[in-house]
Amino acid sequence: MTGSEASPSFRLAYVPGVTPAKWVRIWNERLPDVPLALLQVSAAEAAGELRGERADAGFLRLPVDRTDLSAIPLYTEETVVVVPKDHLVAAFEEVSVDDLADEIVLHPLDDVLEWERPPGRPAFERPATTEDAIELVAAGIGLLVVPQSLARLYHRRDLTYRPITGTPQSRVALSWREDRTTDQVEDFIGIVRGRTVNSSRGRRAEPAEAKEKASGARGGAARGKTAGAKPAAGKSAGGKSAAGRTGGRPARRATGGTKGGGRRGGPRRRS
Repeated sequence: MTGSEASPSFRLAYVPGVTPAKWVRIWNERLPDVPLALLQVSAAEAAGELRGERADAGFLRLPVDRTDLSAIPLYTEETVVVVPKDHLVAAFEEVSVDDLADEIVLHPLDDVLEWERPPGRPAFERPATTEDAIELVAAGIGLLVVPQSLARLYHRRDLTYRPITGTPQSRVALSWREDRTTDQVEDFIGIVRGRTVNSSRGRRAEPAEAKEKASGARGGAARGKTAGAKPAAGKSAGGKSAAGRTGGRPARRATGGTKGGGRRGGPRRRS
């Protein structure tokens, strides 16, 4: 898809837990004439928003079907267990999955971790969302294992969380439809990857062919200017100096005002 077909605005989807503020700020600084619209979607809906062209690009959680979507993995999140502040787990700096063997661990329907087998004992019913599960933890019904960003997003004063080992981890990626790689998408990829405005990999860099033509034009102009230049002052058209010498070293000019007629302006030895 060409840049001329791009949307007049850039639509960016993102899943809960992802904070795109830094990248949005850079976009607004570099492309103030192209509004960026944010669209928060659930983890399960993110890929569909891209395929349905309701978003130009999006931050989603892997894995994703890459048959028609491109994805650049960005970072991996730490996994934590959310517990009431007075729970025994809160006394430790870190726990393992085995430490939760006797605990009821909630497994919401929108869970973003790829479990082979969820830890702990299952609850009687699965909560619909992670946010609902947080409320159940606060009510003392069970514990919840989630990426750290979700624990922060749904933070409550009566809850805390601790890192947990032996669990899957969530990976966040930037994704877009492969057949919709517009100039705007390329611009945003550059921003996320930390490229500068003048980066040679950015789409705004001058194409190599254009650079070569420009360089040739400048070289031709320089040669033409040299060919028509007048002889330097003090020399004849035949290349001889005004004193009639050719190729010899010029006589050293006497300098007045220095002791012993020495040269002025020579480098001094630094102490």
